[in-house]
Amino acid sequence: MKIYTKTGDAGTTSLVGGKRVDKACARLESYGTIDELNAQVGLLLTYVTESAERDCLIGIQNCLFVIGAQLATDAESSHTLSCTISEKDITTLENNIDRAAEGLPKWRGFTLPGGCRAAAVSHVCRTVCRRAERRILALNSSEPVDSCLIAYVNRLSDYFYVLALRLNFLQGTHEILWQK
Repeated sequence: MKIYTKTGDAGTTSLVGGKRVDKACARLESYGTIDELNAQVGLLLTYVTESAERDCLIGIQNCLFVIGAQLATDAESSHTLSCTISEKDITTLENNIDRAAEGLPKWRGFTLPGGCRAAAVSHVCRTVCRRAERRILALNSSEPVDSCLIAYVNRLSDYFYVLALRLNFLQGTHEILWQK
């Protein structure tokens, strides 16, 4: 099987639906950053041992594939996707945020990214997620993006923050608070 097609050598690629676009366009920046986030979540999974969090992260990876597909689909195409991000996905993510926050110490202030390795990678996921959200909102200013997709990505950065706190707590690693 050949993986290369040579069709992108001139700096363009095809969206789902066939439309060719520049590889530096807002749509590609959006789903490229989602792809980067998914790879970072894969790295995070190599450090997470708690089964509930592993299951949640794998679910998030599946949702990120759906988000990537939604963003890679030409809005003017007649092509319809078999799956999209829904209110149910957002509710599941919110429930996972609440579950991850259970038993954590009271919030004491802003924390510096870091701690144990898993928490540090979760902070990287949080920042890549926020960049993805900015890219998606930039796209949304010129082409409509599904509101559930936007809400999911917004909640997702919150999950990675709470997960970092949880992972440090479970490892007995103290958070380093930001000093003004």
